[in-house]
Amino acid sequence: MTALILADVGAKALYLLIVWLASAAAASYLSERKGYGEKPGLASGLLLTIVGPVIWLVVPARENSDWKAKGAFGGSRIDDEG
Repeated sequence: MTALILADVGAKALYLLIVWLASAAAASYLSERKGYGEKPGLASGLLLTIVGPVIWLVVPARENSDWKAKGAFGGSRIDDEG
């Protein structure tokens, strides 16, 4: 009985760990893309688990950032034909 409870807690902890790390990676990517560097995004993603990436979606991009030059995911811009 006790082993079953511990197994449930272990699985939940693993899922929470994956969500925590994915949140940190997403916030780091977004902050780097918006021109602020990856360290502020990593810190906010680690400390504000789900809210961190959402905050970086709201923060405006800097003038010469990849977010404004190439878009959110790095493809070429629509108006750059040729």
